[in-house]
Amino acid sequence: MALSFDDGPDPSSTPAFLTALDSLGVKATFFMLGMMVDAAPGLAAEVAAAGHEVGLHGYGHRPHLFMTLPQVRDDLAKGMDSISRATGRAPLLHRPPYGAMSGGTVVASWQLGLRTVLWTAWGRDWRAAATPESVLASLTGRRMAGATLLLHDSDCTSAPGAWRSALGALPELVGRIEEAGLVAGPISDHGVPGRTLPGRGVSATCR
Repeated sequence: MALSFDDGPDPSSTPAFLTALDSLGVKATFFMLGMMVDAAPGLAAEVAAAGHEVGLHGYGHRPHLFMTLPQVRDDLAKGMDSISRATGRAPLLHRPPYGAMSGGTVVASWQLGLRTVLWTAWGRDWRAAATPESVLASLTGRRMAGATLLLHDSDCTSAPGAWRSALGALPELVGRIEEAGLVAGPISDHGVPGRTLPGRGVSATCR
């Protein structure tokens, strides 16, 4: 199962996720916002140095459905630059804000060599009413093998403090994954590798 987090890096919350994941022996994929990276470049570098996969969530958190192609491309390129400066490597994977894809998403991702990845299940952890128990209920109780799970390591676009529900769910979530005979890891372990070469197309993967 792929474990992924959106909206960071956030100095108020991301370090707690790094500590929890380290104690659980799990690597994950962090889809970062360029504006958050610019505000905390050292933390973005720390995430990458800890062995986690870093993907792009955009520079800002604007839905592509309301943006022109040049606007989408500029946003993605700016976010890529922020991540590259902070971590020393360009992101290869991209998840659009809200999972909302447009024609501009497809074309801009292709132009920039990004592979777009969505998710199978989300924890609904952005809600003020979310709890570790509600997050677990949203993510489990369905076919788990090969799934991509979405959580958030920041509340920058969520209810204040909502990230605590995802953090609190992690130990039990990883435990259930292991009990099912599965392994939690980054999206690249799903066989969604590398940069898409111009002319080869872009995959929009929803497992």
